[in-house]
Amino acid sequence: METQILATIGAIIALLLLSAFFSGSETSLTAASRPRMHNLEQSGDPRASVVNRLLDAKGNLIGAILLGNNLVNILASALATSVLISLFGEAGVAYATIGMTLLVLIFAEVLPKTYAIHNADRMALVVAPVLRPIVRVLGPITHAIQAIVHATLKLFRVDTSADLASEVAEEELRGAIEFHTREEEQEERKMLRSILDLADVEVEEIMMHRRDVVAIDIDLPPAKIIEEALTSPYTRIPLWQDDPDNVVGVLHAKALLRALQAEAGKAEKLDIRELAIPPWFIPENTNLLSQLQAFRRRHEHFAIVVDEYGVLLGIVTLEDILEEIVGEIADEHDVEIEGVLPQRDGSIVVEGKVTIRDLNRRFDWRLPDEEASTIAGLVLHEARRIPDVGQAFVFYGFSFEILARRRHQITSLRITPFTESTVEETRTEDETAP
Repeated sequence: METQILATIGAIIALLLLSAFFSGSETSLTAASRPRMHNLEQSGDPRASVVNRLLDAKGNLIGAILLGNNLVNILASALATSVLISLFGEAGVAYATIGMTLLVLIFAEVLPKTYAIHNADRMALVVAPVLRPIVRVLGPITHAIQAIVHATLKLFRVDTSADLASEVAEEELRGAIEFHTREEEQEERKMLRSILDLADVEVEEIMMHRRDVVAIDIDLPPAKIIEEALTSPYTRIPLWQDDPDNVVGVLHAKALLRALQAEAGKAEKLDIRELAIPPWFIPENTNLLSQLQAFRRRHEHFAIVVDEYGVLLGIVTLEDILEEIVGEIADEHDVEIEGVLPQRDGSIVVEGKVTIRDLNRRFDWRLPDEEASTIAGLVLHEARRIPDVGQAFVFYGFSFEILARRRHQITSLRITPFTESTVEETRTEDETAP
């Protein structure tokens, strides 16, 4: 009798160890870093490959772990109940319930999961090869259980077919980016945010507006065209005919100079129409990710943006899209446009045409850009009227003071971010006001 009890106690201990293994495995595998496992697999680590294969079929993995965990826990509890009933009679049921609850909770749940959460990657690499055959053996049972679960949920009209993988993946990426808040990682964080936002931004929001586009009349004498091309800060220049909206070609400065050299510098012999390439027109609502892929596919750097009626709105270049990721790219030929002037008091004087995205990226703000692309447009949208010079508005944690206006267009404004001290000063002024 004593030998049988000792054997049962040994079996209970073994089952508790198995339960701890299943619990720790579940935590370590679900908490393991997928990017690190991917890198290890690419480096030739076979254990990382097993981890990735298990995580690719996470439903089967979790099902097998839960099935194994519940089997060993229930069996251990049944054995403990049997032993304690033989020792204490009916009171053994209560003793077994209390004792097994404590043992399972401490040694089979909290302890292994606490260790696993702090050593997720290391433990995942160790347990994955052991779990793989278990998942295979229990696979038919877990599939049957999942079928029953889906059928039951379907009875209650719960849809489990929706695929949210892409949305979840993007949320995880954004969360991982925001999780790293060290000062030295600020620039990298801005660029990663911008990459994820490419599909949500349209070319209309970043294009050079038609009023700022440098274009040349194709009917001008070749010498005049050369003169205007050389005075332009750009290498690709739209050519128009009869009407500035009628763009008929794009002239590349290098092609122009190459042709000029071939004609021994005789400009009158140049055929500008032959040098120009056909213009590429794109709709204003094209998103930046699609446009970036189109630039790469067509091996082009320059596109003309038109609206639904074919009216010229502006131009967008490959550099414009890259600047959305890495920030402003300036070279020795760029024309410097003053638009943002930080002040000593912490406020910022901004031209109305400055885009919200540029401000958010430069100062790490969170101003919304769904309803307007420029800071002046945002103020107009929130104010719901044309403000006067000197008026100030407060929204999104900032004060916007109108400094200058040209007709109905806001040309300059002062933005003051609200800090805790600013709010406290404002509250004090309000309390002391008569």
